[in-house]
Amino acid sequence: MARRTFLSFCYQDDHWRVQQVKNMGVVEEQPLLSANKWEEIEDQGDAAIEQWIDDNMKGKSCLIVLIGERTAKRKWVKYEIKKAFNDGKGVLGVYIHNLKDSDGNQAAKGQNPFDAFKSGDEPLSKWAKVYNPPYTTSSNVYDYIKDNLADWVEKAIELRS
Repeated sequence: MARRTFLSFCYQDDHWRVQQVKNMGVVEEQPLLSANKWEEIEDQGDAAIEQWIDDNMKGKSCLIVLIGERTAKRKWVKYEIKKAFNDGKGVLGVYIHNLKDSDGNQAAKGQNPFDAFKSGDEPLSKWAKVYNPPYTTSSNVYDYIKDNLADWVEKAIELRS
């Protein structure tokens, strides 16, 4: 049975790449919103966004941050990381910049979003491992993520147990 997870990412840049990960069928995740639906929630303000995140993170065992070029700088990604960690969920990151987007383009590698966080005196990276597929060809990156994501999720959950 696939673990229930929450996907965190930069929608504007990476929705096509994230859809590829979602289509792998390796983990169960929250529904991905269309741009229009996200805008509708966004127009209601920060409290509505926080409520959507909180509601969709309930019952999930792990947060998977799908890291693209600008993911680490996104306000809501930071909120999701903090919430998931404080709620005791497994937390991990996967670089997706080498998956092609809808135009067939890859992106530059982004910063590790966990670098900005600490738990007490410990860096969050003690609990939040980041995986960077060792390939530059999109199809190889896809296969590597598909073959390993379920194991990475289990390891992240185990680290928090």
